[in-house]
Formats: sequence, C-alpha cells, structure tokens
Amino acid sequence: MSSSDDVSRSLRILVVDDEPRIRNALRVCLEGEGYKVTEAVDAEAALTEARHRPYDLVFLDLRLPGASGMDLLPDLLDEQPHLKVLVITAHSSIDSAVEAMRRGATDYLPKPFTPAQVRQAAEKAIERWTLERKVDLFDNRAEREAPDTPFDPNDPATRDVVETAREVATKDVTVLLRGENGTGKGVLAKAIHQWSPRADEPFVTVHCPSLSKDLLESELFGHAKGAFTGATETNPGRVSQAEGGTLLLDEIGDLPLGLQPKLLRFIEEKAYERVGDPVTRSADVRLLAATNQNLEAAVDAGTFRQDLLYRLNVIELTIPPLRDRPDDILPLGRRFISFFSSKYNQSIEGLTTGAEDRLRAHSWPGNVRELRNVIERAVILTKQPRIGVEHFPLSKNESVERSGQVGELVSLETIEEAHLRRVVEATETLDKAAEVLGIDPATLYRKRKEYGMTET
Repeated sequence: MSSSDDVSRSLRILVVDDEPRIRNALRVCLEGEGYKVTEAVDAEAALTEARHRPYDLVFLDLRLPGASGMDLLPDLLDEQPHLKVLVITAHSSIDSAVEAMRRGATDYLPKPFTPAQVRQAAEKAIERWTLERKVDLFDNRAEREAPDTPFDPNDPATRDVVETAREVATKDVTVLLRGENGTGKGVLAKAIHQWSPRADEPFVTVHCPSLSKDLLESELFGHAKGAFTGATETNPGRVSQAEGGTLLLDEIGDLPLGLQPKLLRFIEEKAYERVGDPVTRSADVRLLAATNQNLEAAVDAGTFRQDLLYRLNVIELTIPPLRDRPDDILPLGRRFISFFSSKYNQSIEGLTTGAEDRLRAHSWPGNVRELRNVIERAVILTKQPRIGVEHFPLSKNESVERSGQVGELVSLETIEEAHLRRVVEATETLDKAAEVLGIDPATLYRKRKEYGMTET
C-alpha cells in the first residue's frame, strides 16, 4: 500500500450498487486493503447510511433502481460535504461520469474493472482526502497567529497538571479544564489532543458564549437546509467536523440551559440531530470542556445541570494562575520574545535586568495571555537589543495591584484604572465590559488607550 496506509485502517467506504456481484467484488477487494466497507442496494439505503454515520469514500453506481446515482450524488454531498465519491459507469456512459464529476464526484471507475483498478482508484481518492484533511488541520493551528504556551512548566503544581494530562490523553474520557481567563486552558486542550491516539484527526473548538442558544445549537450539531430563515444550505456542524478527533467546548459554563440536555445525550450516546432534521446521527468524537466559572455554584443557582457536570467532570484539571507560578514567568517571556522577534523581523536578544524584575513583580491578572500581549507590544516598540522597563505598560499597574482598593489613600484615577482592568479581564467581550461599566464601547476604548491597556 502507499503513503495513505497510515490512515486507511480508520476510513469508512460505502458501496452503492444494486448488483450483488459488483458489491461483493468491491467489498472483497477493499476489505483486503483494510478499509471498513458498508453496502447499500439503492439511493434510499445509501442516503440513510449517510445520515446516520460519516463516510470518507463512496463507490456509487450511476444506474440504480428508483432514484439514479446522478440524483443521489448531490444529496450525499449535502449530507457530508467532505465526502469523496467515485462513480461507477459503463464505458459507453463516460459522458455521464464527466457530468457527475461536474456535480462534485471525485473520479470515476469504468466497468468492467479489475481489483488493481479498484485499489488504484481508492488510493487516489484517499490521497486527496488525506491532503485536504492535513490542510484543514494546518489551517486550525493557532501557531499561525500566536505561539502556544509550552507545557514544560517549572512550577510544581502546574507540572503535576501536565503530567496528569499526559496520562489521561491516551484514555478516551471527558476532561474538564478549569482556570482563570488566559491561563492556557485551550492550549492544554490542544496538547491533550496531540498526545492522544486522535492526534492526526481534527481538533475543533466551539466558544459557547459567542452565540445565542439557537445559533449555538446549529453551530454545534448543524442544521438542515431551510431549517430557519437564512439557512440556504446544509451545515454539518462542528460535531461532524470533529469526526474521529476532539471537540473542545470552551467556556462551557455559558452553555444555554435549554441546550444542555442535548449535549448530555451526545456525551452518553454519541447521538444527535441537526436543527430542522429529525434523522438521528452518530459521531466518534472525544469531548473536552473548559471553564473559568464555578460550575458547582451554577448548579446551585439552577443555570447548569448537575448530571451534565458529572459527565463532564470525569477528569478535572485546574491550571494555576500565572501569579502563583513565578518561576514560569521569565521562561514564558523569553519564548514569546523569540516568537515575536521572528514574526516582526526584530533582533531582540532578551530582557534587561530591570525588565526581568518588573515582569516577576507584576501580578498578571490576565495571566499568560496578558504576558504574551505585553511581550508582543514590547518587541514591536523596542529599538534596542534588549527590552527594557520603559517598553512595558506596567508601571501604573503595580500601584493598581498593590492599592486600587476603595477607601485606600489613592487617586480616583487609580481606582478607575483598577476597576476597568478587572472588569475587562472578567468579561468575554469589550461590549460586555462596557455594559457592566455603564459606559459606551467608544468610551471604554478611549480609556483603555489612555491607561495603556493591551488587547486581550
């Protein structure tokens, strides 16, 4: 077998043909190569299969009883957009094969065919499938935009979390990641995926606070064409996109209460329905969840289901805040300096002694995310070989963190800055922060600029 051998063992192939002899020949040939093969005798049976489980490749006879293979083709691709379809046709019907390819088929296999031709056609389609999957995985990598936090910490408590994460990565269990905003929960989730047997499959993230209940359900489980106003085409959903891989539900504490039973059912049964489509589907997906909230308090308040918390919390990992990890601050800072120096074509050798002291003294309310942003800004602005204290917008922040309490002998400006920083760190968007503060977003933007607050 070719370079596609490493993925072929997990690939599913659907053979759609009304002739038992043809189906059997294809099955024997393909199973001999290690593929998982399912048969369908007509369009209805094929569509039922496509609606209930994901497939990677279809051998589709264009001549079927009832609805033809040509009619079935767009329905199959509508159900599973990444599906590769090889149409089977007689030599006299090459024009039909060309038309099928125009409609989305990957290739065609003329009758009569030999086992070698079947293997070659499957291999070619799977190579294309593998290439597209690798491109999708690359496109999802955060390293294209910002460096990942290295999980080789000096802090003992954080090291224990990482060691536990490595152990559970190989076990297909649900993991709940806890910690403040910016501590690296999403990065640890990616690391768990990379350490797991699913590493070569997709890693997909759904950010729960970003959408309303209805839109979040559609984003998560997908929707049928025409399910609601604006649904002009079928959306397979993030669960389908994560097939074989890992799905991270970020900020799970903001999952709407009405959607929680559907997630619970998916965790227990791996079954779900798309919005506007009664067909029950299944997916092989590992679930990770992350939160900065106290979910036990949410259960007491009636905003989070206790049974869902139990199912999510099979393994719990809590990442300490950066202020409790002083030995990790400078190593992280140096890593970010290296990354952003390369990104912005800067020649930065490191930090001055004063700058190192400043970083160690800061309490980092925004955690690793804040450190990354501070370093990025410094790399952009510095003209010297080493980053100095003057390149960090932290001078005011020191008094903010040590004072900044109502009733202390500090200025109103100091109190305002402290409050702004804490509200911005505690909310998901600037619009939400402005709403909490009772000011318009433009005013918040101006004040953030005035206080030298970095983007988070």
